[in-house]
Amino acid sequence: MSDNPEIIDLAAWLQTPTGSYLRAWEQRHLNTLTADIFGFNAVQVGSPQIHALAANRMPYRWLTDNAMPGENQSELEIPQVLTHDFCELPFASQSLDLVVLPHVLEFAAEPHQVLREVERVLILEGQVIICGFNPSSLWGMRQAAGRLTGDHFLPRDGEFIRLPRLKDWLKLLNMEVNRGHFGCYAPPCETDKWLNRFSFMEKAGDRWWPYFGAVYIVQAIKRVPGMRLVGPALSRQKVKAPRGVPATNRIHKSDQV
Repeated sequence: MSDNPEIIDLAAWLQTPTGSYLRAWEQRHLNTLTADIFGFNAVQVGSPQIHALAANRMPYRWLTDNAMPGENQSELEIPQVLTHDFCELPFASQSLDLVVLPHVLEFAAEPHQVLREVERVLILEGQVIICGFNPSSLWGMRQAAGRLTGDHFLPRDGEFIRLPRLKDWLKLLNMEVNRGHFGCYAPPCETDKWLNRFSFMEKAGDRWWPYFGAVYIVQAIKRVPGMRLVGPALSRQKVKAPRGVPATNRIHKSDQV
């Protein structure tokens, strides 16, 4: 049985040993992904316990959440914007270069509408990064069993989204998946001691069973449907002369200098 059966929300779960293990893995990969994304405006939506924009170098970065910041969130060093609903983000259309959704969609009442709102605020070629729990994993199977027994391993209110389904949603919104990662292959343990003992499975999992990590990170780029890139004028073909050329216009070898 779980030592903390009262933990039902994501914020509290992220403070457990298992949540800390997940945050450490996600932090490493988010730092790598966001460090090379440039622009002016970046926003993290929800989950202030995860510092998704810590390595990003854009001049304007925000965190938007539906709760006031706590005392332990001062280390974020980015301003927070309070919003009532993630389906209505307080940003102008086509104003953001990067949006990060760390475990937002699986706890949203209307996850597809949240994605629509992200598509609205992103500029053309803007990017979105999504973190989510993978139902097709050891953690996901443990959670499915917990729904029957009442012994939840992951946050109880999460409706975890399979990666193929998420890709379909992104495709419908003209968001092209650029890259992705799976991680947290350790068995569903609840103590630091056992999680550290199985840490060797991270490298093994990437090689032998890459689609069964407990969490995934997906990066996608906003495209425009029907957009066709036109090459430079120098690439145009020269106008060819008509086939029938008068004989008087031909240059004979005897006329050359």
